[in-house]
Amino acid sequence: MPVTAPTTHPSPPTTPTAGPHGGGHGGGRGLGPARRDPRDRTQLQEHPVSLRRIAGLFRPYRARLGLVLLLIVASSLVGLANPFLTKHLVDVAIPQQDVSLLLWLVGAMLGVTALTAALGVVQTWQSTVIGQQVMHRLRTEVFTHLQRMPLGFFTRTRGGEVQSRLTNDVNGMQGVVTGTATQAAANLTTVVGTAVAMVALSWRLSLLTLIVLPPAIYLTRRVAQMRRDVTSRAQRTLADMQTQIEESLSVGGVQLSKTLGAGEQLSDRFTASSRQLTTLELAAQLAGRWRMASMQIIFAVVPALIYLAAGLPATSDGMTIGTLVAFVALQSGLFRPLMALLNVGVQLTASMALFSRVFEYLDLPLTLRDPDHPVPLERAQVRGHVRFEQVGFRYAGADRDALHDVTIDVPAGARVALVGATGSGKSTLGSLVSRLADPTSGRVTLDGTDLRELSLASISEAVGVVSQDTYLLHASVRDNLRYARPDATDAEIEQAARAAQVHDVIAGLPEAYDTVVGARGFRFSGGERQRLALARTILRDPAVLVLDEATSALDTRTEQAVQAALDELARGRTTITIAHRLSTVRDADLIVVLDHGEVVEQGTHDGLVARGGRYAELVAAQSADRGGTDRALAVV
Repeated sequence: MPVTAPTTHPSPPTTPTAGPHGGGHGGGRGLGPARRDPRDRTQLQEHPVSLRRIAGLFRPYRARLGLVLLLIVASSLVGLANPFLTKHLVDVAIPQQDVSLLLWLVGAMLGVTALTAALGVVQTWQSTVIGQQVMHRLRTEVFTHLQRMPLGFFTRTRGGEVQSRLTNDVNGMQGVVTGTATQAAANLTTVVGTAVAMVALSWRLSLLTLIVLPPAIYLTRRVAQMRRDVTSRAQRTLADMQTQIEESLSVGGVQLSKTLGAGEQLSDRFTASSRQLTTLELAAQLAGRWRMASMQIIFAVVPALIYLAAGLPATSDGMTIGTLVAFVALQSGLFRPLMALLNVGVQLTASMALFSRVFEYLDLPLTLRDPDHPVPLERAQVRGHVRFEQVGFRYAGADRDALHDVTIDVPAGARVALVGATGSGKSTLGSLVSRLADPTSGRVTLDGTDLRELSLASISEAVGVVSQDTYLLHASVRDNLRYARPDATDAEIEQAARAAQVHDVIAGLPEAYDTVVGARGFRFSGGERQRLALARTILRDPAVLVLDEATSALDTRTEQAVQAALDELARGRTTITIAHRLSTVRDADLIVVLDHGEVVEQGTHDGLVARGGRYAELVAAQSADRGGTDRALAVV
């Protein structure tokens, strides 16, 4: 039975990508977020994820992770050498005019910079490799898992949400490896190492720094919070703009706006959104400027107080100029990594939410799965005998059955039509034949074998479906047809197109079979798209054919051309037609009338009309609607 789709909401922005970690810089445009995103907390509450499960993803890369950690620590510690080299440079080499020592110290400073850069490159390379491999594994697992989900999942889930989790959320995990994790390690190493070095140089000046840091941290976090609030509103406005672009500038959206004359309205709406975004971006830049000015004053006060303390006899304790320069250099590099460490909890929540969203899809139970030991089914051996045995079906969340105790026998090679009013269960019954869903009760068999005992691949080879809504890929005509059978030759593709009576249309295109069909095939008319779908099915050569109202949306002339192709396709196959036109129903070997999910009549056209039951009522109603023309049966 179909599965309930997960709660969907727009994915929050991914964690910022790491910059060079030498010196322990924090990521992001500001100095880090000041609070957790409520959507992240909600996601983790609805679908919690354990650290052990996340660690399992990285278990195959333990050695590389150890190397990355070692490189981060080494790079951060090596970077602390420069202030001490500067101290000896100022205190000894320059005053004593010791050229040899001067050259050694300058060379060592350049060497430290080069070594730090080299370590950073190797660390970024290794962490990126790990992140990309984890992303590849998750991306393919999620895609494969979703491919096996029942059709009902996709009818209840927004397509953009699925795409967001496969791209934005999975890609965001790269930032977890190369950004959040590596930054946290680098910042921790930098803060600890810097603090130890500062105490080693002067414990008195270190105490002075501790007194000044709290107000600076408080003001910075307040500014970051203000910017976060404004930026969050700007992101929502930007998301609305992107939705407007996607909806208004797609093929269908442009067609709709032109036919409704809504172009000016859409332009005004987009202009208003763009103006609001401009205002919010300006506010984000100006947010907390007075607090930033106060903080800049504090930052200016800190070195001034350090210089004052170093100059007073009571607090200088014989401090040299080199020590003072080295201490100021260390102190100036302490603030950013310390701020980043204070925001690790926020980054951890955002990172966990990314994994939660991806794992939520991986944890969706598969209701349509291959049996452990599928019954072998060779296409050449399939006769096409389909039987519904006391079949019942209920959609998830529905309060009544869509099908109830349906029993129908479709002999091999027979032509059976399913008719009935809207909601009678015709399409649901047809979907069970191709195993787009499994019956809630009873069973559907193919040549005596329950479909649930066959592999999904063998069913797709044996059963072909042509529906009213034809889907074409944004690719060439040849690629669209070959999608049904990748090993098909050009001659076989052309033969299938001739059988579907669409070869002449294709041959008249600028690049014939290499012509790109456009988004969803909008380059072709409805009848031409339908015949391309038929050609694709002919190329597949199924033993059982399900025609789900394949001509219901076509005009009379186009219907005749498509119907001729359908007749060619149905020859020698078991055909189950969800009927729309009377011409389709009249010649069927068996007509099955459904009403509220139950079979109320079965028989031939003439026999059912003579019986004067439900089928005869439908025929009479259709004839009256069309002024007495007995051309079609109103069964949408």
